[in-house]
Amino acid sequence: MAHDLVAEVWRNGFLESVHHGSVIALDRDGREALVVGQPHDTAYPRSSNKPVQALAMLRHGLDLDGELLALACASHSGEDFHVAGVRRVLHAHGLDEDALQCTPGLPIGEEALRAHLAAGRGAAPLYMNCSGKHAAMLATCVVNGWSTRDYLDPGHPLQRAVRDTLAELAGEPIGAEGVDGCGAPLLGISLKGLARAFSTIASAAEGSHEHRVARAMSRHPEWVGGTGRDVTELMRAVPGSVAKDGAEGVYAVGLPTGEAVACKIADGSSRARVVVVVAALRRLAVDAPDGLATSPVLGHGRVVGAVRPSPVLTG
Repeated sequence: MAHDLVAEVWRNGFLESVHHGSVIALDRDGREALVVGQPHDTAYPRSSNKPVQALAMLRHGLDLDGELLALACASHSGEDFHVAGVRRVLHAHGLDEDALQCTPGLPIGEEALRAHLAAGRGAAPLYMNCSGKHAAMLATCVVNGWSTRDYLDPGHPLQRAVRDTLAELAGEPIGAEGVDGCGAPLLGISLKGLARAFSTIASAAEGSHEHRVARAMSRHPEWVGGTGRDVTELMRAVPGSVAKDGAEGVYAVGLPTGEAVACKIADGSSRARVVVVVAALRRLAVDAPDGLATSPVLGHGRVVGAVRPSPVLTG
């Protein structure tokens, strides 16, 4: 994948570092309004695939709505309400925490992690940021009478359903397969395919499964991310938007009017991705928040600079 310069890191007026990446923005008719780098090449969306995974589960009988459906789409921070929500999904389907097969983890929210460690707790699948998705996967298996023992196997009916749904919404075949950080199968598509998928979900008609996903995420953004998370703040600031961050510098956003953006930062850094996405949204004339247009660079605890979008995005 041939990337382009998408973000600059300025410290005390000095250009210290740069980030390369690929970005695509689609207008409300699905036309390419912005193309940077190679967004037509295959990439791993990582956790940005979660809304599509949740959609596949709804299509196969999962009965979640509101905050618990948002949690199924989440890379949550591990705050107390997230953990309690995972337990609610499991217990409602006759399961306990031992059924979770995601990688043991710790809360990723700073305050949640401090409280967790102060209580003497260690890593466990329940606290891993993908545990909401895994609980929903297990619940879907229970509803369908599928095995819960091997729900992460790529040949499992659940994972085949996810694969078919992602290919459908992306409008292209799956381009790569692997294993995600949580242990679930990982499916690669292009950034354009990812943007198409988010556009479809965010702009879906009321009453559809796609609309259920969009409504849950946009109405309960704190369940998708958590306190202080940029993905939560972006959805709060842009009404009706559906946003999801992913590991290795991926981010995608869809709007109820059909516009969508997807990006991948080449070096996998998270600090530049929301800055890049906000710049791309502004190229679509979306009123994106100033507070996410740059990211602060600190020196001795003080703001001394910023991560900014490159001129190729600000035009």
